[in-house]
Amino acid sequence: MKKLTFLLFTLLVCNQLVAQKQDLLSGRYAKEELAKVLILQGEWAPFPKRDDRAGWAKADQAMMKAFVQKAESYLDYEWPHIPATKSLLIERTGDRDEYQTVSFKKRDVLGTMLLAEIYENKGRFIDPIINGVWSICEESFWGVPAHLPKTKDYAGLMDVSRPFVDLFAAETATYLAWVDYYLGDKLDAVSPQIRKRIYNETNNRIFQPLMNQPHGWMASTANGRRPNNWNPWICSNWINAVLLLEPDTQKRAASVHKALTVLDNFLNPHPLDGGCDEGPSYWGAAAASLYDNISLLNLASKDAFQYVYQDEKVKNMGKFIYRAQIGEQYFLNFADADPQPKMSANMIYRFGKAINDPDMMKFGAYYREPEDGSIGRFHYFRNFFSLFMQDEYRAAEKALPLPKDVWLPDLQVFAARDQAGTTKGFYVAAKGGNNDESHNHNDIGNYVVYYDGQPLLIDVGRGTYTRKTFSDKRYDIWYNRSDYHNVPTINGKTQLPGGEYKAEKVVYKSGDAFAQFAVDIAKSYPADAGVTSWQRNIRLNRGKNVQVEDLISLKKADALTQHLMTSYPAEVKTPGELIIHYAPKGGTAKDFVVKYDPKRMQASVEKIKLEAMEDKGILTKWGDNIYRINFQVIAPKTTDKFNFIIASR
Repeated sequence: MKKLTFLLFTLLVCNQLVAQKQDLLSGRYAKEELAKVLILQGEWAPFPKRDDRAGWAKADQAMMKAFVQKAESYLDYEWPHIPATKSLLIERTGDRDEYQTVSFKKRDVLGTMLLAEIYENKGRFIDPIINGVWSICEESFWGVPAHLPKTKDYAGLMDVSRPFVDLFAAETATYLAWVDYYLGDKLDAVSPQIRKRIYNETNNRIFQPLMNQPHGWMASTANGRRPNNWNPWICSNWINAVLLLEPDTQKRAASVHKALTVLDNFLNPHPLDGGCDEGPSYWGAAAASLYDNISLLNLASKDAFQYVYQDEKVKNMGKFIYRAQIGEQYFLNFADADPQPKMSANMIYRFGKAINDPDMMKFGAYYREPEDGSIGRFHYFRNFFSLFMQDEYRAAEKALPLPKDVWLPDLQVFAARDQAGTTKGFYVAAKGGNNDESHNHNDIGNYVVYYDGQPLLIDVGRGTYTRKTFSDKRYDIWYNRSDYHNVPTINGKTQLPGGEYKAEKVVYKSGDAFAQFAVDIAKSYPADAGVTSWQRNIRLNRGKNVQVEDLISLKKADALTQHLMTSYPAEVKTPGELIIHYAPKGGTAKDFVVKYDPKRMQASVEKIKLEAMEDKGILTKWGDNIYRINFQVIAPKTTDKFNFIIASR
C-alpha cells in the first residue's frame, strides 16, 4: 500500500509538471502584437515625471528626505576611475572586492543623488550627477572582473572590442536609464552629449550584445543545468533599460520579446514546487527578479501580464521565501546561500499581494525597516515602487508564517518544526537533490537542526567569493566539500560534484507527532567508495528529539567517519554522549546531547581554522566558532546501522 501511495504521488507530480504551461511569458503575445501592447516610450510614465509635483507629493516624504540627507553627504564625492591593477587583482591574488567596492559605490552615489534631485527639483545635484554619468560611461567595463572569461585572452582585463553583459553591467544600464528618464531635459540644458552618450553606451554595451550574442546565462547548459538567478536578474535590468531608453518602437518590442523568451528558459524548467536550488539569499535575485520583470511589464502595458500571477508555479516560487525560514534571523542555507540573508521586504510584500498570498504579505511587512536613505545595493527600480506603497505597507499586518511542515518534492527538501507559527522547540531540515545544482555544495543527505530559531547543527554555507570559488578548485575550499557537512566520509571518499551524483529513493511523510525524510545517498559518492546503499532516515519527534538512522550496505568497509558541524564548542564528557554547549546570542544557554554508540564509534571535536581569503565570509556570518565533530567507526562492517539522537540535556 505504501509503494502504491508513493507511486500515485509521483505520477501526480509528473502530471502536474507536464500540464504546466510552457512559454508562459513569451507565448502570450507575438512580437508584432507586443509592439501594440506596450505603451510607447515617449508616452510611458511608470512613475510621476519630475515636474509632476502633485504626483511626487504622494511619494513617502520620510523616505525622500532620508535620500536627500544621504545625498548631501556625497556632494563632495570625487568620482574615481578604477585602475587596471584593481581589475588585475582577480588574476593576481583572487581578490574581487577591491574593484567591486569602488564600482558599487559609484552607482550607489549616483542613484541616491538622483532620488534627492527628484525630491528637491532645484538642480543642486545636477552637476555631480553629470560627473557620475560621465565617469561611469568612461569605465572600460560596467561589470566586474570576477565575471570576465578566465582565459589568456582576458587575463583580468576587459576586451572593450567585445562587449558582453554580466549582472552588474545590466544593473548599470538601469541607473543610467532612470537618470535619463527623470533628468533628460536638465541634462540637455547643459549639453545634448550627455543623453546621447547614455544611449550610445547602453546600446553598445547592453542592447546590441543581448540581441546579437549568445550568453551562457540565457539558457540551460549543455549538460542540462537550468539557468540560475543571472537569467531573471539581468532580464529585469534589460527590460527596465530598454523600456525607458529605446525610442524605436519595433526595436523596443523586439528586445522585450527576446527577454521574455530568455525568461521562459528560466521558468520552463523551474520545479513546480517553486524551490530555489540556490537557497533563500539568492531567491531575492531569482524568483524575486522574475517578479520584478512582470511588475515592470505590467506598468508598461496596462497590466497585460497580470495573468502570470495566477500560475501555480509562479505562486510557489514566491512562497518559497517564507517556507525556507527557520526563525526571525535564520533561513535554510543550503548551497552558497547565507544563513542570515537580508530580506527585500517591500518587494516581498508586493509579490505576496500580486499572487494574493496574505502570509507572504505579512512576512514582507514584518521585515519593514525605517527609512535611512539607503537605496540598496542592487535592483534599483524597486525603490520607485517602494516610494508609493508606504502608507499601505506601514499599516499592513505583520507576522511570520513559520509553517509546521514544508515538503518540496522537486527540490527534494523537507523542513519541519515542533509547532506551527512559533520558533519554540526543534526545527529540522534536510535535502536530497544532486551535486550539479546552482551554486552547488556537495551536500546530498545533509541536515540541520535548530532550537528556538537558533542554530545547533549547521550548514556552514559560503564564505567570501574569490577567483577560486568559481574555478576548477571550487571543491578544494573546505566548506564546499561534503566532509564539512553533516554527511559521512566513506572509505576515505567524499561526495563528488556533477549531476550524476544524486539522491535516490527519496520519501517524505509527516503527522501530528512526527515528520520524517528518507534518502539513499549512495549515488553521491564515487564508485571506488564501494557504497551499494546508504539509506538515511531523519525524523523529528515533535517536542522530543531528532533521530538520524543510517542503514548501510558496502562492498568494502575500510574506514567510515560521520561528520557534524556546529557553531558551538562541543565535548565528550560521558562515552556515548557528545555535549554541544548551545549559547545563542540573546537566548538561553543550555546543553544538548548527541547520543551515539560508544562501543562502535569514537567521537572527537576539532575547531576549524579560519585563515584563508575565502574564510572572511565565514567569520562575518558565524564568527570564529566553527567546529567539526567526527564520529569514527571503530570496526567498520559492510552491512551496518548507525543511530544518533539529538536532544536537550
